[in-house]
Amino acid sequence: MGITWAHVVRMATELPEVAESTSYRTPALKAAGKSFARLRTEAEGGLALRCEMVEKEALLAAGDPAFYTTPHYDGYPYILIDLHRVDPGQLRELLDAAWWLVAPARLRRAREREL
Repeated sequence: MGITWAHVVRMATELPEVAESTSYRTPALKAAGKSFARLRTEAEGGLALRCEMVEKEALLAAGDPAFYTTPHYDGYPYILIDLHRVDPGQLRELLDAAWWLVAPARLRRAREREL
């Protein structure tokens, strides 16, 4: 069956100040107002998730069919994820990493104190 957008939202909203929103007229997730994930409605579908370029390159090089890109995303720090193929645990880790990239310093500091 795979992971649904509702599952993604449930995982992401466990992180501080994450809210469901929209981006480019599609469902999105934002941390303190900054976008880090978007459900794509384009032909290829998938979840566009913020990541570091080195992480994107490693995910693509691993050959896991859950991760892909398109020419539109080449050179940008977003990995595309097939929600029907991705491991839920790995997705949770990637959502967490994306949150750290966009969350304001005050949220990152507060979370570091909790961990």
